Amino acid sequence: MIIKRVLNNNTVISSNSKGLDVLLMGKGIAFGKKKGEDVEIETVEKTFILHDKATQSRFTELMIDVPMEQILVSEKIINFGKIKLGKSLNEIIYVNLTDHVHSTIERYKEGIILKNPLRWDIARFYPDEYAVGEKAIEIIRNELNVSLEIDEAAFIATHFVNAELTQGNGLAYDIAEITKQIEKIVKDYYRTEFDETSLDYYRFITHVKFFSQRVLMGDHYDDADAELLETLKKKYHNEYQCALKIKAFVEAEYRYDLSSTELLYLTAHIRRITKNL
Repeated sequence: MIIKRVLNNNTVISSNSKGLDVLLMGKGIAFGKKKGEDVEIETVEKTFILHDKATQSRFTELMIDVPMEQILVSEKIINFGKIKLGKSLNEIIYVNLTDHVHSTIERYKEGIILKNPLRWDIARFYPDEYAVGEKAIEIIRNELNVSLEIDEAAFIATHFVNAELTQGNGLAYDIAEITKQIEKIVKDYYRTEFDETSLDYYRFITHVKFFSQRVLMGDHYDDADAELLETLKKKYHNEYQCALKIKAFVEAEYRYDLSSTELLYLTAHIRRITKNL
């Protein structure tokens, strides 16, 4: 295979028989090599083919600076995720997850450890993706000798959620649209604006995004919290009435019938974001 571009000693760009750019990795694969020279096949340890040109370009730039072992660990995590989730993932996850793994390890070296305030929400709403995040922590510890905090499981899980959301049919756009409409319902009901930099707002919007995805996919929580909902209905009357408006909106626009559990979560999140009004 002919070298089209040398990225570093361990990575080059070549092309396959179909004319697609191929990223070739191997220890010392490009040492002393230049554009136009051959690559010895026996030096190739890993091959990456990304079909989207923009994604390929971003991934190529990443490979210049990210150590090969981190790239291979990220791929191992992605492959595990594909098997665990049983879903196709947008190629952008190769860029986003590799970049995340690299930047996280760099942060840890500097003693900068971030907490994820949405860890429990992510674990609850996306248990399979969260399980992938937990496995990722184990892989990174075993193969890179870096021990990450459990909060990283949730950060990693969101990359898989996003990679699922960007698959076809404009789902990500539709989620954004539903989220915007629900936010407007709450703002209009309380005749207020929200501090978009606050943690409560971030939690609320994140929950609404997850909820919007379920609406579009027709997924439901079971009616397991009817008794607790009755308690919240009495304790947080206004919040419950606002949640009912959201219920009416998704029923009318998307033929989606909210379960008592979903109504409960909406009421609780509305309470959290409006408690100081």
